[in-house]
Amino acid sequence: MKIVDSKTMRLLDETAIKKYGIPGVVLMENAGRNSAEIILKKYPLIEKISIFAGKGNNGGDGFVIARHLKNSGLDVTVYLLAQESDVKGDVKINLDIWEKMGGEICAIKKTGDIKKHAPKIKHSQLIVDAIFGTGLEKDATGIHRSVIEFINSLNKKIVSIDVPSGIDASTGRILGCCVKADMTITMALPKIGLITYPGSDYAGNLEVVDIGMPKNIIDDADIKHETIDKDFIKGILKKRPKNSHKGTFGHVLVIAGSIGKTGAAAMTSLGAMRIGTGLVTLGISESLNPIMAKKLTEVMTEPLPETKAKTLGAVSFEKIKNIAKDKKAIAIGPGLTAADDVKKLVLKLIQEIRMPMVIDADAVNVLKGSLNMLKKAKATIILTPHPGEMARLLGLSTKDVQADRINIASKFAIKNNVILVLKGARTVIAEPSGKVYINLTGNAGMATAGTGDVLTGMIAGFIAQGYSMIDSAKLGVYLHGYAGDEAAKNIGEIGMMATDLLNILPNVLNEFHHEA
Repeated sequence: MKIVDSKTMRLLDETAIKKYGIPGVVLMENAGRNSAEIILKKYPLIEKISIFAGKGNNGGDGFVIARHLKNSGLDVTVYLLAQESDVKGDVKINLDIWEKMGGEICAIKKTGDIKKHAPKIKHSQLIVDAIFGTGLEKDATGIHRSVIEFINSLNKKIVSIDVPSGIDASTGRILGCCVKADMTITMALPKIGLITYPGSDYAGNLEVVDIGMPKNIIDDADIKHETIDKDFIKGILKKRPKNSHKGTFGHVLVIAGSIGKTGAAAMTSLGAMRIGTGLVTLGISESLNPIMAKKLTEVMTEPLPETKAKTLGAVSFEKIKNIAKDKKAIAIGPGLTAADDVKKLVLKLIQEIRMPMVIDADAVNVLKGSLNMLKKAKATIILTPHPGEMARLLGLSTKDVQADRINIASKFAIKNNVILVLKGARTVIAEPSGKVYINLTGNAGMATAGTGDVLTGMIAGFIAQGYSMIDSAKLGVYLHGYAGDEAAKNIGEIGMMATDLLNILPNVLNEFHHEA
C-alpha cells in the first residue's frame, strides 16, 4: 500500500487541480462528504457533535462535514479557531454555505472562549478535530495548544480529519501536543505519520476516503514509500517443488558467536532453518565448536581459527573464504563481540566475499568509522541495525534516530549503497534507489534478546532460497513480525522469547503457502 508524506500529498493535490482541472473546492467537498458518511456509519447513535475547525483546508473539510451531518438531522456546532475575516478561498466558500444554511459558528480566539463554550461542548457526544491538516511543521502553541489539551480532557469519542492535529504527517513526530483520536479519516492515501510511532498511537483506527482524485495521478506519481501487506507476501512466496531436495533450498553460512554469546549464533542459525533453508552451516571459533555441535542438531558447524582472546578475527578469514564457496548467502555478526580483530575480519569479508551478505549486531557496530568500506563491497549487503546500533554508526543519539527513522534509513541506504533494515516498532526497509517499505507486523513482546538474531537468519535463508535481496528483507521482516503476533495471541506479549518465534514459524509459513 502506498503511503505519502505531506509534500507528496500537496503535489498530488496540485496535479489534480492544475493538470486535470478539478477545482479544489470539489476535492474538499468529496473529502468532507465521504468523511461524514463514515462518521454516520461508525457512530449511528450520535446526535450532538462539536467540530473544531482551523482556517486552512482542514477546517474547510470540517465545514463540509458539518453541513452533511446537519442535513442528516444531527445537532452540529462548529468552533472556529480564527477570525472569520482570516478564512480565505475554498474554506471561505464552505464557511459561507454553513452560515447561509443556519449552521452555528462559535469563535475561539482566546482561553476565555474555551471556558465560555465548555458547558455546551461537554454535552457533545462526538468531537471532530479539523484544526490542522498535513501542513503543520512547528509545535502547536497558544490557543491551538489549549484547545487540543481541552479536547483530550473531555473523555469523548474523537474523530480527526486527515491527521490528528499536532502530528507531523511526514514523520509521526508529535509537535508540542496532539489530539488523541479514536479514529482518523485521512484523504486519498495514508500519511506516513499515521502509521509510524509515536503518531500511530494518536491516530486510532484509520479510514482512507476517496476524494475523487484520478487513479492515474497516484499510479504515475513517484511515491517512494509503501507498507508491506499480507497480499504482497503471499504473492511472492514460491511454491516448493514436489521433487525437491535439500540443495534446492540453498545453503546459508552463519558467522556468529563468542564466549557467553553462543545463543546469538544458535538463534541466527535456527532462524535460517525454520524458514525452509535446505542447509545451514555455523562458522564459530574452534574452542566453542564442540558446544555448538552438541547444541545444534540440524545445523552443521565449522570450527574456525581464533585469536588469543578466543574471538574470530583476520586469522579466520581464509577458512571462511574457503567454506563460503558453495554457499548462497552469509549472515555475519550476532554475538561476535566488537573487538578490533572482529572489525578486521568484517571489513575483509565485505571487500572480498562475492556472496550476498546480511550484516547484523556486532558486525554493524565495528563498521563505525569505516562506512566507506560498504561502497567497496563485492556483493549486495543488507544491514540490520536496531536504533541503538544505528545511532552509534552515525554518531547520533537513539532518540535522534527514533525521531526520524524513515529519513535516516533512506539517506543511509542511498549514501552507502546498501539495503538497510532499521529494526524496531514499524521496522523500516530502505533501498539504495530511495524506495522505503514500512512493516506493520510485530509487537512489544518481541523486544527481547535473540529476536533480532532470528530475523538475521530468516533474511539470509530467504536469500539462499533464491529470493531477491529486497524481497528477502521484506519477507523476513514481515513474517518475523507476524510470527511474533501469532505468539502473542497464544501466550501473550509479556515473557515472549525468541524461541517462541522459532517454534511458530513453520505454522506461519504453511499458512501463507496454503493461502498463496
